[in-house]
Amino acid sequence: MITTSPVRPRELPIRHHEILIVGGGIAGTSVAFHLAKNGKKDVALLERHTLTSGTTWHAAGLIMQTRGTHALTEIAKYNAELYSSLESETGQATGFKRNGTLGVARTKERLYETARGASIAKSFGLEAHMISPSEAKRIYPALNETIIEGAVFIPGDGQTNPVDTCIALAIGAKQMGVKVFENSKVEDLWRTQEGYYQVRTSEGVVEAQVLVLACGLWTRDLAVKLGARIPLYAAEHFYVVTEPLDFVKPNLPVLRDTDGHVYVKEDTGKLLVGAFEPWGKPLPMGKLPKDTAFIELPEDWEHFELPMTKAIEIVPELANAGIAKFFNGPESFTPDLLFMIGEVPGLKNLFVSTGYNSEGIEFGAGAGRALAEWIIAGQPQMDISFVDVARFHPFQINKRYLHDRTAEVLGLHYKMHWPLYQPETSRGVRKSPLHDRWAKLGASFGEGMGWERPMWFAANGESTKNVYSYDEPNWFKHTSQECRAARNDAILLDQSSFGKHLVQGRDACRFLQWLCAGNVDVPVGKLVYTHMLNEKAGIETDITVNRFSQSEFLIISSATVHPRDKAWIAGHITDEWNVTVTDVTSAYAVLSLQGPKSREILSHVTDTDLANSAFPFATSQEIDVGYARVIANRLTYIGELGWELHIPTEMAQHVFDVIWEAGQAYGLKAAGYHALEHLRSERAYREYQLDLTPVDTLLEAGLGFTIDWKKDGGFIGKEALFSQKNSGPLKKRLVSFKLRDPIPVLFHEEPILCDGEIVGYISSGVKSFTIGTSIGMGYVNHAAGVTRELIESSRWEIDIAGKLYEADASLRAFFDPNGDRAKQ
Repeated sequence: MITTSPVRPRELPIRHHEILIVGGGIAGTSVAFHLAKNGKKDVALLERHTLTSGTTWHAAGLIMQTRGTHALTEIAKYNAELYSSLESETGQATGFKRNGTLGVARTKERLYETARGASIAKSFGLEAHMISPSEAKRIYPALNETIIEGAVFIPGDGQTNPVDTCIALAIGAKQMGVKVFENSKVEDLWRTQEGYYQVRTSEGVVEAQVLVLACGLWTRDLAVKLGARIPLYAAEHFYVVTEPLDFVKPNLPVLRDTDGHVYVKEDTGKLLVGAFEPWGKPLPMGKLPKDTAFIELPEDWEHFELPMTKAIEIVPELANAGIAKFFNGPESFTPDLLFMIGEVPGLKNLFVSTGYNSEGIEFGAGAGRALAEWIIAGQPQMDISFVDVARFHPFQINKRYLHDRTAEVLGLHYKMHWPLYQPETSRGVRKSPLHDRWAKLGASFGEGMGWERPMWFAANGESTKNVYSYDEPNWFKHTSQECRAARNDAILLDQSSFGKHLVQGRDACRFLQWLCAGNVDVPVGKLVYTHMLNEKAGIETDITVNRFSQSEFLIISSATVHPRDKAWIAGHITDEWNVTVTDVTSAYAVLSLQGPKSREILSHVTDTDLANSAFPFATSQEIDVGYARVIANRLTYIGELGWELHIPTEMAQHVFDVIWEAGQAYGLKAAGYHALEHLRSERAYREYQLDLTPVDTLLEAGLGFTIDWKKDGGFIGKEALFSQKNSGPLKKRLVSFKLRDPIPVLFHEEPILCDGEIVGYISSGVKSFTIGTSIGMGYVNHAAGVTRELIESSRWEIDIAGKLYEADASLRAFFDPNGDRAKQ
């Protein structure tokens, strides 16, 4: 039932607003509410029909605080906090209630995954109880407990009425000065030469300094008018509402049967049964009715048959329930199942809040707060790098790519969330020129930013299919061999997907000196590992800089963050700088030759002197390899002697062939990205978005050695970093951990306990095949300071799916802590 909006349309003034929001659903009203709450009064919101009439009106209204990562949980847990207080704050009832979530598991694997999630909940002080099938039955009497292995009950979760909640946010925003205009369709929009945004509606033109697009499905097409690429695609989303059932009481928990692809919630004495079926139905925008509010799509019982069958299995009384309503409505999805907020690269003061993947109510409050804080402060106030709109590559706007990926992405909501899962759809977009070489060697390929990358190599004749597991995925036996080769002989990896940006111009050096915490004003051929920071000293990029000449620098970054890195660099180039930045990723293939025997192998194919005295660590030279001329960087990401060879793309196959042939006498082995992850973790090398984020500083990350405190002109974030340096012992530090039990496996997000108290979580972890047990890194928080004394005198444990395992802690790597092997 649709609640009539209390916000009345009125004549739209043709004037300037500081901030203009387009979209009157949960995303737009949440941003408006939080902007006003933080003191912004000159804010207007436009909605083309009536509030909620896009997709918010048909949301299920579920509230789940615990997510699969700490970062997402930080956003999601705020929803319950806000929604519980909205009625008293605004006078508008929301229908919010804490009736809890009961998440059932039909398999032991799902139960283990569920227990890991419960551990994350405890990290935030949220109640999460792992319970038996019989206990689940007592909480949910209609449950068929015979088909489940166990469950989790989170009493602080619940549900809300999406329409009333959205209206409450709009009313709250209006009470604080925001102007809300319904029936104000955006007919066109553009950016003026002065940098303002102008929007033409049926009532005239509105100009704003800051524009926020929060239009759900329609965001992509509006953004294109401004030259912005927002990768969104629609899919059909289904649920049914039963006739009234006697056992359905108002306090009945929300039932999540992810193995059955369904959720079931109480709806005024009825049950609403919704689905995230294994494979969704992508929906081209052209098939939506034009300029229509409250869109409903045709029923599709054939598509809904599987989840409905599973729903009847878990709640047998549904078999005899009458169906009052079959609903099918459109929702928008992103390629990675994460929503998008933030400032659009290249378009200052254009922000988006969109792509909520059917979870707008669950994330809308926290995302709206985070975006409002970003707009006001000029930079994010929490880690939202993983949902930053700048994370996508330009190709990901491709509609065919999005159509095919969306079918899979919808189902991933409720499929097993296996560590290192590789998507199956929209593959083969970007390939290294060495792809076929790796395929012949038995590569099992994974995907990163569209790149096909060898993850592991199967033995001759063996399947390359991934068999996922929380204990021992099938690639462990192969990856362990690759790791042993790296430590004893040599490996060859394809790192062509690494992002490469050429920064050039008269001011290139001075610009990068200001942007980077390290000193990049070094001799030509010197490599610098450095970082770019925000004003709070948080880490925004993790890069290597190669100085080509007095005015040319090559910046190398991880494949999965290189679009965001480019956006950060380009976003700081103003008219005062004679600087350009060019993406040259495709110009070079990169082969990484690593291991104790790498010098011997490379010596067979080049006449360059590779001795330490002639080719020191962290330097770069142009050398001949076979018939080719390549850029050789003496670097390592695994802690061994090695070179990363940047090869003109057209010469890559030749260089591969001569190195591969020369290496056979030395035990050279092909290795994939799984091995790279295991090996870098052993040396405690950090990885961006796992161990380094915009809310971590270089001092906290143990990377103080990369900072140049004395260089002329300083750098962004120096004042905040200097203040932290002089404020006493660090209250947060990245610490390495090693499990004493060799059996359990660390991945990430596992809580860290110090003397029985949760003090942090594992940011990245692996099974170390060199050390023989799981190792990991994670930030430890301690009010009195994370000191060496605390590390050495405390009892450390890691919580893995609710079970505690003793661990050793160290501020140094457990493997080769002095880094001697890389410099031999």
